[in-house]
Amino acid sequence: MSATPPAAALELRGIVKKYPGTPPVHALAGVDLRIEDGELAAIVGPSGSGKSTMLHVMGTLDRPTEGTVLVDGRDLSRMGDRRLSAVRSQLIGFVFQQFFLIDGMSALDNVGNGLLYSGTKPRQRRQRAAQALIRVGLGERLSHFPNQLSGGERQRVAIARAVVHRPAIVLADEPTGNLDSRSSESIMELIHELNAEGTTIVVITHDHDVAAGLPRQISVRDGRIEHDSLSHLSRRASLPEISHSGAVK
Repeated sequence: MSATPPAAALELRGIVKKYPGTPPVHALAGVDLRIEDGELAAIVGPSGSGKSTMLHVMGTLDRPTEGTVLVDGRDLSRMGDRRLSAVRSQLIGFVFQQFFLIDGMSALDNVGNGLLYSGTKPRQRRQRAAQALIRVGLGERLSHFPNQLSGGERQRVAIARAVVHRPAIVLADEPTGNLDSRSSESIMELIHELNAEGTTIVVITHDHDVAAGLPRQISVRDGRIEHDSLSHLSRRASLPEISHSGAVK
């Protein structure tokens, strides 16, 4: 009897996302994707390619029209809103280019906020937040407020907040988009370091240079996966392409 293979960190099965219109707009047109535990991958594509919609579906911030979303083996696409919010806060960490830090809170408290819905006691939240900040190289900035930090440091706080609850996967949306080149290099080095320590990370980007620096590149166009470097084969569908106006090309 063969052993059951381990669950993927993230799996999308037959994901379709349509928006109403005449004709309807197909933002995602049948996406299958599997991200294994411990992977570091980039989802790359131009504006309008569907990568942002894919991020929202992967992060369960938006529900697909059709298909299944599994995170750490759990089918999140069938959960009610309250259950989904609770599970999302445990399994998925988010990093955005805008940082989304609270100005009136220290770095320590901003990171500790990532544990608010986990049932962790306040003292333990602060201890774990401090550990996460030390992990991202900000051990001497625990009491600093966002306006006392550089852009690169603020992004490190955001990354610490994303990993503090030890999620199954971290989704980083244009994590270097608001940074200068030196800070961008520093953040990408940190992402590699966190991945080497075992964190599963998917970076969503339009920057092909950023994508090229990661072990796996998944190219998206017209709502489909056009190419996945893991397979070394083009995955562009043989079906007619659907433009964002809803028209068949």
